[in-house]
Amino acid sequence: MVGELRYREFRVPLGPGLHAYPDELIRQRWGHNGHPEYQIRWLVLRRGEDGEGGSSQVDCKAEHILLWMSSDEIYANCHKMLGEDGQVIWPSQETAGEAGALDKSVLEEMETDVKSLIQRALRQLEECVGTMPPAPLLHTVHVLSAYASIEPLTGVFKDPRVLDLLMHMLSSPDYQIRWSAGRMIQALASHDAGTRTQILLSLSQQEAIEKHLDFDSRCALLALFAQATLSEHPMSFEGIQLPQVPGRLLFSLVKRYLHVASLLDQLNDSAAEPGAQNSSAPEELSRERGRLELEFSMAMGTLISELVQAMRWDWASSRQGPLARSSCSIFQPQLADAGLALPPTQAQSSLRRSRRFRPRSEFASGNTYALYVRDTLQPGMRVRMLDDYEEISAGDEGKFQQSNNGVPPVQVLWESTGRTYWVHWHMLEILGFEEDIEDMAEADEYRGAVGSGAQGVALPSWRWKPMAELYAVPYVLPEDEDTEDSEHLTQAEWWELLFFIKKLDGPDHQEVLQILQENLDGEVLDDEILAELAVPMELAQDLLLALPERLDDSALRDLLSCRVYRKYAPEALAGQPAYPSLLDAQAQPQESADAARVEAEEPPTQQCPRSPLRHLVEGYGPAGKIVLDLEQALSSEGTQESEVKSLLLLLRQQPQPFLVLMQSLDTPAANRALHLAVLRILMRLVDFPEALLLPWHEAMDACMACLRSPDADREVLQELIFFLHRLASASRDYAVVLNQLGARDAVSKALEKHLGKLDLAQELRDMVFKCEKHAHLYRKLTTNILGGCIQMVLGQIEDYRRTHRPINIPFFDVFLRYLCQGSSVEVKEDKCWEKVEVSSNPHRASRLTDRNPKTYWESNGSTGSHSITVHMRQGVLIRQLTLLVAGEDSSYMPARVVVFGGDSASSLNTELNSVNVMPSARRVVLLENLNRFWPVIQIRIKRCQQGGIDTRIRGLEVLGPKPTFWPVFREQLCRHTRLFYMVRAQAWSQDIAEDRKRLLHLSSRLNGALRQEQNFADRFLPDDEAAQALGKTCWEALVSPLVQNITCPDEDGVSPLGWLLDQYLQCREAAHNPQSRAAAFSSRVRRLTHLLVHVEPCEVPAAAGARRPNGRNRSHDWGSLATPGLPSSIVKNLTRCWQAAVEEQVNSFLTSHWRDDDFVPRYCEHFNNLQKSSSELFGPRAAFLLALQNGCAGALLKLPFLQAAHVSEQFARHIDQRIQGSRIGGARGMEMLAHLQRCLETVLIFSGLEIATTFEHYYQHYMADRLLSLGSSWLEGAVLEQIGPCFPHRLPQQMLRTLSTSEELQRQFHVYQLQRLDQELLKLEDTEKKIQETSGKEHVGERQEEAEEAGAAAAAEVTEEEEEENEDLFYEGAMPEVSVLVLSPRCWPTASICHTLNPKTCLPSYLRGTLNQYSNFYNKSQSYPVLEQGPQRRLQWTWLGRAEVQFGDQTLHVSTVQMWLLLYLNDLKAVSVENLRALSGLPADTLNQAIGLLTSSRGPLDLHEQKDIPGGVLKIRDDSEEPRPRRGNVWLIPPQTYLKAEDEEGRNLEKRRNLLNCLIVRILKAHGDEGLHVGQLVYLVLEAWQKGPCPPRALVSGLGRGSACSSTDVLSCILHLLGKGTVRRRDDRPQMLSYAVPVTVMEPHTESLNPGSSGPNPPLTFHTLQIRSRGVPYASCTATQSFSTFR
Repeated sequence: MVGELRYREFRVPLGPGLHAYPDELIRQRWGHNGHPEYQIRWLVLRRGEDGEGGSSQVDCKAEHILLWMSSDEIYANCHKMLGEDGQVIWPSQETAGEAGALDKSVLEEMETDVKSLIQRALRQLEECVGTMPPAPLLHTVHVLSAYASIEPLTGVFKDPRVLDLLMHMLSSPDYQIRWSAGRMIQALASHDAGTRTQILLSLSQQEAIEKHLDFDSRCALLALFAQATLSEHPMSFEGIQLPQVPGRLLFSLVKRYLHVASLLDQLNDSAAEPGAQNSSAPEELSRERGRLELEFSMAMGTLISELVQAMRWDWASSRQGPLARSSCSIFQPQLADAGLALPPTQAQSSLRRSRRFRPRSEFASGNTYALYVRDTLQPGMRVRMLDDYEEISAGDEGKFQQSNNGVPPVQVLWESTGRTYWVHWHMLEILGFEEDIEDMAEADEYRGAVGSGAQGVALPSWRWKPMAELYAVPYVLPEDEDTEDSEHLTQAEWWELLFFIKKLDGPDHQEVLQILQENLDGEVLDDEILAELAVPMELAQDLLLALPERLDDSALRDLLSCRVYRKYAPEALAGQPAYPSLLDAQAQPQESADAARVEAEEPPTQQCPRSPLRHLVEGYGPAGKIVLDLEQALSSEGTQESEVKSLLLLLRQQPQPFLVLMQSLDTPAANRALHLAVLRILMRLVDFPEALLLPWHEAMDACMACLRSPDADREVLQELIFFLHRLASASRDYAVVLNQLGARDAVSKALEKHLGKLDLAQELRDMVFKCEKHAHLYRKLTTNILGGCIQMVLGQIEDYRRTHRPINIPFFDVFLRYLCQGSSVEVKEDKCWEKVEVSSNPHRASRLTDRNPKTYWESNGSTGSHSITVHMRQGVLIRQLTLLVAGEDSSYMPARVVVFGGDSASSLNTELNSVNVMPSARRVVLLENLNRFWPVIQIRIKRCQQGGIDTRIRGLEVLGPKPTFWPVFREQLCRHTRLFYMVRAQAWSQDIAEDRKRLLHLSSRLNGALRQEQNFADRFLPDDEAAQALGKTCWEALVSPLVQNITCPDEDGVSPLGWLLDQYLQCREAAHNPQSRAAAFSSRVRRLTHLLVHVEPCEVPAAAGARRPNGRNRSHDWGSLATPGLPSSIVKNLTRCWQAAVEEQVNSFLTSHWRDDDFVPRYCEHFNNLQKSSSELFGPRAAFLLALQNGCAGALLKLPFLQAAHVSEQFARHIDQRIQGSRIGGARGMEMLAHLQRCLETVLIFSGLEIATTFEHYYQHYMADRLLSLGSSWLEGAVLEQIGPCFPHRLPQQMLRTLSTSEELQRQFHVYQLQRLDQELLKLEDTEKKIQETSGKEHVGERQEEAEEAGAAAAAEVTEEEEEENEDLFYEGAMPEVSVLVLSPRCWPTASICHTLNPKTCLPSYLRGTLNQYSNFYNKSQSYPVLEQGPQRRLQWTWLGRAEVQFGDQTLHVSTVQMWLLLYLNDLKAVSVENLRALSGLPADTLNQAIGLLTSSRGPLDLHEQKDIPGGVLKIRDDSEEPRPRRGNVWLIPPQTYLKAEDEEGRNLEKRRNLLNCLIVRILKAHGDEGLHVGQLVYLVLEAWQKGPCPPRALVSGLGRGSACSSTDVLSCILHLLGKGTVRRRDDRPQMLSYAVPVTVMEPHTESLNPGSSGPNPPLTFHTLQIRSRGVPYASCTATQSFSTFR
């Protein structure tokens, strides 16, 4: 069914600027699953560069793709092809009512007329006698042609008599009759492609049609076929040189192609109608379809075989099969390691590797690897190049010389160039010294890696995957094979073997069938049974032994190259060279030509003369004897016609000797005798009609090479022209071949060279010129046939994907192998040569290949001695060799250049070309399209312009192999693959959108599709590049759209994958039971997620074409250490979905449990479960761990401020408790450390969030109390090192820094004390000396009196301040150890700063002196700052601190207040609490807290309450009545007091945040859309906060502690407003902020503030003392007290 409906509502991107639209419904069939399938024509449209439709859109109707689609796929992709009921609408076929339709009676009359005209034409054609056809016959045919152009009469012309008429007309010798037949065929074929194809197929299947068709008739049919297939398979092979296929072979290919197309249509139409399935029994339908499938497979195999031979692919490639591709995932990008497709010269060096140095693949990034190489490499070590870099190629080895700070930094002496060259660190692989290098082949052999015929073939990687990669690549794992099936051939293998059995004729066919019957119990074998046979492997080996001796050359060549032969042939047969003429078909002609060339170069000897023809065919055995027998038969006086015909029959079966004979013409001109002998044989052969069936076209290149040879002998050239003229006259097909090879220009140059004295040369040139139109037709036909075969192959691949049935077509892998040739073995244009040498000035040789036209190589020598020698890589055929010159060089410019070729630098004797250079030339093409590999090419500059001596060459360009079919096939393969899988992805997405539960089946669907592609690539694609191209296209077309659709939120804001992940997280606990439904559900989810993320993003390779010289060799390049690219869209979508699922889970948890007492442990447990889930679902991938953190952060950002403050306070409290609990030690302490570590991992999420500010606030309070009550420990620094980013102001870090500063001050204070003591002792010594000096003159009593007076005078000189400072110097008891901590209020909380300590009234004298000394020391250190720079600070002593007091056998750990109480009771037996409060000035709650612990059961005091004394009286407890004395340490320090976020301090923080938000919004509003730079905005906010007028200073001062504001606070509020959408960034300048949308910003509640406050207190500096006593008496006890930290 054909329609004309067009639908453009759905668009599938196929590539850059290409889109596909569903255009037309072609036909319907019933699929393998019993459901209907529809064939849709998709138009391929190309858009303009602007990417918009309209005028820039070009409708390319010729480009289309036919795709079979299911009902679900049409429902999802082609909505307008569906009716209201959801059924497919067929195009309208109401053509009877159209204007101008024929009436039924008129139509019947015209049909009768056509039948009578056909009968009349046949009768007139039989009566035609003579050369001129009668006029009535021409008139009858003309009328029939007019009738044929009427479409309703098409059915009448399907009469078999019409075919007979056309056959007689086409085989008529008269040109007008043949022309009339062509006109009738064109009229019949003008209606539609189906009718045209049917006519051509019917004509081509007529028996012996080729015998009746002459050249013109065959060309007429070929032109019709070209017209028929041009619109069906529009494919361009531009730039690819197609072989010259003669018309006879083209017509055979057309017949094969039409037959295959007909069978394919029959297969598609076998169940086209729904009722067809009920018309006959299912068994009959199955047998009929099986017969058609077998016939189609055999016909397709025949077409591929003939096409491969016509394209000469079987001669162009090596007879050895391709190496097996490793079974690795085609969807995971492989590392671009050096050594892929290296030339043989480099392949050997790549087998060496280091024993102890790490390769680049083990490092996560190039930067890390570069640092490793830099730190490891030593001078003298050997290195290998990993990347192509300027003059150094990947795989080159050298020795490391030196390095420095230049760019590039590494100098290596390279073996390939023989000189040093600078490269980058990351480009090198360290091999080490010689003792560190091992041979890779030996190492692989040691490891047990065995390979047959290949070095270093490792075992498949998937067999050694760790268990952690179970879900990563399930489609690569080998499927479980049935043991019974493994012993038999697969259906594809058997059908490939059956293809060769059907090739046999007569007795040979019966003998092979007899072998089958003997092994199958004598069962009668017909075609139906043969197709379904299960053939054992032993029987297949027997057949492979019997087939080669029964097949002709062509079929045998196919057998040796097929997969079933390579797999099942016995080793005895596969290992021996049983068919040298076939296996060495490419090598031996070249070797024979080389031998002939060597013989021509050798000087003549005195040996017996030997026939050059006999020497040519030596080594061919019986095949070579055919040529000698043919020469003898043709040279005899009476040509033995029967013997020649029998020899020609042998040559048709085994054409290699004939090809060797013709290819010998492509040898040096010195082989004149050989050339003349060969041409005489060929001249006589043309006279035999049987000889025209030989493959002349395959060796016609040798004739053209001889014709173009600049030193060809004139006699040889004349004989060659005679031969070509006779060949072209005998068969115009070969005139067409000569036209395609450029014979016209070659003959013209030969005539010009020999001054026109060549007989028949002009006639040959004219004959070739007249075939220009036919040559164009042949090229177009070759293109159409090849394009049609490619489309059929792509159609079979599509059926394989849709039906999941194996491809059973013989040689399918062979055809794909040739189409993919060049995917990985193509040599870059600038890497065709190994090295370039020059005759002089070798240091300038690099300028020939630097691609800079301003630089040049200048020779230095005599005229004609200048040369450039190019050493080619092995096997590289030169496509073009070009010299770049410049006219401004004047006399330095070359004038004549000659090119020579040779096998070595010492045998450059073959002149390839000579060129005269014009003075205006810029590019001089020296060589083009060589068909032979020359190891060494030498360019000799024979003469310069204007008689110059030296020459200048601006550049040398060497282009490598010709373009291959791989780019064209890759484009078509990727287009069909992309369209197929994008349509399927849309259908699956539609299915999931209707029911989310179907997402559980996506894993099995994807796994099946990916495994199918993986198996196809392993079976048919020859190399990694082709497989990777298929895998990448499949992944982008199927997985990427699916991921985008399943991660897209629906109307409720939840995506299908997000829902699935949420369900997985909810049922995670229940999934621990392997028998539960939750376990099966979780398993499916894990398989799906692992499958979606197993393809890792890779670095984007640098453009190969960008060859900028780098570093000190040319210029700087900083892009060599490029960072990896961003993850793909799949990873982005999956991480976004995972982040949303985590955010929903955490948000639900916070909403339900934020008030719980055990909130933090439960949150940590919840976070740990989410981490485990992330690892279970996505593996250890950093992107998903980051998404997990972002999801938790998003949930925290949604909390109101007071709830967020409460959460942060709970975390700070939990950390404080765990740090204090870890001091216990033992198992309990280790458990506390484990809890702490888990909590710290969770707290890291606070980094960068607004909650970090409040968390820092509470953590700072608790840390300060902890440090001052317990002291610092290593754990404090470790905690801060881990969660340091969570403190935006870095106040905790500054607190630890001040502690370290205080310790340094304490050490210096100790030195200061010793200096003061030394000074006082020195003064006392001076006083004693003065007393001793005065005692010599007076009485002893007087001396004592004077000494007392001198001592009194000295004491009177001491000031009051010095007396206070020196109080402790003259203290006779044990001095306590005092430690002072100087703490800054900028980072330490100053809640108790107002409760200051007065040392004069509250401390004993021995402590007051120490404090006074420290004050003097600190003041002096401020006058001469050493430790820190800044303004001079003053000290203020506080009640904060701790002490250790000795009470009997007990050591009391008390606070500073408690220490003061105990020391105060040293002098008093009892003291009232009221007096203590008045003396200290402390608030009642602080004093009562200290007294409460001292009067507890563990304390040393008792509190006696008296009515007349408020608060009671404190006394020392009498311990005499206790049964045992108290000993040990007693902890009496007041416990930690925790804050509440709901208190006034928490509300003040919220008010400060709201005030800052108001300021930011108002400032941005004032600046409008232009916005402000973020730095300027912070400055303006801080300025407004400090000065006003908004907000008022009364509001700020009323915030108390929360009134301080820094730039970090402002930035935190800016991030909050950005998250809320109140503030936006500019896309082009992200640092610019502007007001976005009006939102309600919470204003501070001014009525709750204290407007009368005078503002924040001025910054103070308070300090802490740590005192350890040395025997201070306590009360009446003789024991000593020891004091700990005292502030």
